Amino acid sequence: MTSPGRTERLVLPGVLTAAQAAETVAAIAGVQRADGAIPWFRGHHLDPWDHVEAAMALDAAGEHARAEAAYRWLAEHQLPDGGWYAAYADGDADRPTDRARESNFCAYVAVGVWHHHLSTGDDAFTERMWPVVARAVTHVLELQQPGGQIGWKREADGTPVRDALLTGSSSVYQALRCALALAEHRGEPQPDWELAAGWLGHAVRRHPERFLDKNRYSMDWYYPILGGALRGADAEERIAAGWDRFVVPGLGVRCVDPNPWVTGGESAELALALWALGDNDRAVDILRSIQHLRADGGLYWTGYVFEDDAVWPRELTSWTAGSLLLAVAALGGDEPTAAVFDGGTLPAGLEPRCC
Repeated sequence: MTSPGRTERLVLPGVLTAAQAAETVAAIAGVQRADGAIPWFRGHHLDPWDHVEAAMALDAAGEHARAEAAYRWLAEHQLPDGGWYAAYADGDADRPTDRARESNFCAYVAVGVWHHHLSTGDDAFTERMWPVVARAVTHVLELQQPGGQIGWKREADGTPVRDALLTGSSSVYQALRCALALAEHRGEPQPDWELAAGWLGHAVRRHPERFLDKNRYSMDWYYPILGGALRGADAEERIAAGWDRFVVPGLGVRCVDPNPWVTGGESAELALALWALGDNDRAVDILRSIQHLRADGGLYWTGYVFEDDAVWPRELTSWTAGSLLLAVAALGGDEPTAAVFDGGTLPAGLEPRCC
């Protein structure tokens, strides 16, 4: 059962009542398989990044055993090279549908494990998961380029793709900092990770030319903030520059400009980024604006095409619900969630002094 002491932080006027929060948590739990896997929805695929996001939402709700089962699934199915396949049919590890290994997908386990540690204080869990995180970080850093950016994947045959995505690298930056926090907790310094994180953060902040041009996607707009690389005046200027382009008042955040399509996941993530900048009022407004995506049973539609007044795709995804719960948890003062997304207490790495 969900812990009342945790659920109260998932209540936000105009966004979630206590009953709605409990219903959404139960709905995510209902998607989870007996082996711990959390696909997008039953019958669809699992990807490691969204699997972790849903697990983090379960932890924020006090469903720690379920979250631990999700991380155990990752530990049991980590590939020999330290990564995971990009997609598994319905979370069945024996049925991968995309054998590429995406760097941000593989790195995100560090964020989830650190979040679970902060949520539970379970050092035995952390000890079990440390080798998993360390192998994943090694796998990801093999894709780091001389400019600091992270190549976005390995092909199915293992060939590295050196092109980097700003969104993916921003997510990897958050993951590296969480991995460094785990290392510090264990008293095992990782100077190579510190250097890698410093170079990566610098690339995200100062060198947009090192990344593929995906500026039509709202994630490229807010992810440098969500991942923790950008704060202060630069972050506020970035939000202001993209606001009218991506935010549709009363409906949410466009996934891609100029498409008339708002999506719940991007909207909840923008709310988290705004919260990290101290802009709570607009964060709450964004979350309220996507309540039209809530469906019976507590899950959320992935998106809405407003020119056609049509829900699209017709998918109720665990990760959309998870992203909303994490945003509400941060706004509600949940300390573990705040710690991994605010970033103020995470190691920053070693910032390069040149280039």
